[in-house]
Amino acid sequence: MELRTRFLPKLLNSEVDEYLKSNDIIIVPVGTVEMHGGLPLDSETVISEAFALKMAEACDGLVLTGLPYFYAGATASGRGTVQVSVRQGIDYLSAIAHSLLRQGFKRQVYISFHGPAHMTCSPMVRDFFDETGVPILYIDLSMQMFKSAKDLFKSMDAFHAITVGAYQLLGRLEDVPLTTEYSAPHTQTCAPFNDLFALAYQSGSAGYCFADPMDHMPTTAIPDEATRKALAGEGAELIGEIVKRMDMPHVAAQMRDLKAYTDRAGELYPWMPSAYNSAK
Repeated sequence: MELRTRFLPKLLNSEVDEYLKSNDIIIVPVGTVEMHGGLPLDSETVISEAFALKMAEACDGLVLTGLPYFYAGATASGRGTVQVSVRQGIDYLSAIAHSLLRQGFKRQVYISFHGPAHMTCSPMVRDFFDETGVPILYIDLSMQMFKSAKDLFKSMDAFHAITVGAYQLLGRLEDVPLTTEYSAPHTQTCAPFNDLFALAYQSGSAGYCFADPMDHMPTTAIPDEATRKALAGEGAELIGEIVKRMDMPHVAAQMRDLKAYTDRAGELYPWMPSAYNSAK
């Protein structure tokens, strides 16, 4: 079917009904609202939503937007940062996942560009499988960028371009302010503890917060509209190329095959939580 938009909240209920007759894929971008140098507080929410849009276009999925308030992490020292605990985020996201399954979305893909998001998303995904027998997926976008698109990142400017490009893809380019105030190089004040932070995956090793707002983060200079437009164009292309390399049609097909695989395992081992709970 032809869709007016991929964003589920903008669709009519009848349009969702019609979509679910032929497909069952939904991309759920999990964001944050936190201090982010010279960029708006919702930067990492916007990046995730822009990726979600391109991913949904690639595999004929829908996108559930409006999830910006989750565990921020070390940026809690910022007065603009909204901090939600990891446990609260898991519970909230789990309730959404259960609702989506009841609605008919059997293939759910949760994504985030926010580093600590794995602490919320991964436990939810694993518990959800044990509770329902349905395998859903978490894609860590920052991990994917460095895994499959490392050659595209010549400097941090590419990262900032992706951020600005995401705002453009969502029709919000003017929300990115013109500023050079945050462009000076800066060594994080917490750098002396990097040996501790490296002992586990992304923010999962120890509790800490940034002591200086510039710790997150220096931002490339955007002195005028022409620079902003050029960055946006570069970033939008990078997002498109990264999504292309992710091969979402293949991911969607694998998710369907994984469900069949886990169902067979459940028949063999009915005491597994996924099989036992599904049989109730």
